[in-house]
Amino acid sequence: MNLRLLLIFVYICAGNVKRLFVKRKIMKILPFLIILVVFIGAHVYVFFRLWQMMPPVLIGRILLVTGGVLACLSLFAFFALRNALPYTAASVLYMFSTSWIFIFLYLLMTTLVLDVIRITHLFSLQKYMYGNWWAFCGIWVFVGLIMCAGYVRYLHKDRVELELRSYRAGEAGRWIRIVAVSDLHLGYGIGPVELQGWVRKINAEKPDVILIAGDVIDNSVVPLYTRNMAEVMRQLDARYGVYACLGNHEHISHESASEKWLAEAGVQVLRDSATLVDSLFYVVGREDRTNPRRSSVAGLVNGLDPAFPVILLDHQPYHLEEATAAGVDLQISGHTHRGQVWPINWITDRIYEVSHGYLKKEHTDFYVSSGIGIWGGKFRIGSRSEYVVIRLLVPDPQSVDKE
Repeated sequence: MNLRLLLIFVYICAGNVKRLFVKRKIMKILPFLIILVVFIGAHVYVFFRLWQMMPPVLIGRILLVTGGVLACLSLFAFFALRNALPYTAASVLYMFSTSWIFIFLYLLMTTLVLDVIRITHLFSLQKYMYGNWWAFCGIWVFVGLIMCAGYVRYLHKDRVELELRSYRAGEAGRWIRIVAVSDLHLGYGIGPVELQGWVRKINAEKPDVILIAGDVIDNSVVPLYTRNMAEVMRQLDARYGVYACLGNHEHISHESASEKWLAEAGVQVLRDSATLVDSLFYVVGREDRTNPRRSSVAGLVNGLDPAFPVILLDHQPYHLEEATAAGVDLQISGHTHRGQVWPINWITDRIYEVSHGYLKKEHTDFYVSSGIGIWGGKFRIGSRSEYVVIRLLVPDPQSVDKE
């Protein structure tokens, strides 16, 4: 009898554990499922409206539906097939699928605006919403012009210049020249030719040190080896070298593989570690927020010689007060892209204390870069691609030695 009760008890416990496991598994994938349903639903809405707008030509509607389905599934196809496809095919699929996300966003917004106008009767749009080639083609031309303008804006790299003084430096300190970049996103979208252009711009500044605030790699190191991009990165020339922290995309690309490639590319990766550069200043690289076991800013700074300024590389610009409390002189971050395209920049501006640009909190200077590169489709609408040239006054080594 006791054995029977024990078996019943074990059975009930096993059932509860199984249900809990299934529940947790569902909760993990629930956000993805919601995004998937919304994404597909939005496509159905937009292409239904385009179907209504297109005159009833059978071949035209077949092409419209086929194109809509292929475009909707293209990003999923890239992630499923990228390792099986030749580099060129994978690159074309990546650029199409990621560009489509931004093209579709503007198709969706345009369609919604037209529906609001139609429903509120602000203007009479009835004859344009059904069976009208002018309206159908007009939407595509309108969105296409926006995308072309966004592409041209992306190609232009803004040079941002800052002159900052460490609070530890006296009037007779030493000026150092820093070039700071973030979010290169090298891979299937951004290759060696584009990278070579960035290297020339950075080297032309004759920097003392080059600092990279994460997301050098997009989503895989495979295309970086295929196109031998480490050779191009090694051409970066700075007196004191090139330093970087990891970003969330280095974790997507597997941090060990990312760190190995960066080392081969001549970049010194700092993962929750610090290095004293030529007895002038510390560069501290913080692990990305993706890693829940990363150190606190205070823990990273603790034990460093307080006579030397601290430059912190922290990819995601959350909780800036931690750097101020820890006595950091300058924090350089990236990650936000400042939304990349409007109106997403409105969202990033509300998520982060500063989603792009310069901020000073007490004695700490912050700069959040919108990135020199970009994720996916190469469009900048309401944002910019940039590299930052910083002149920073640090204590003179002789005065530090005398102290």
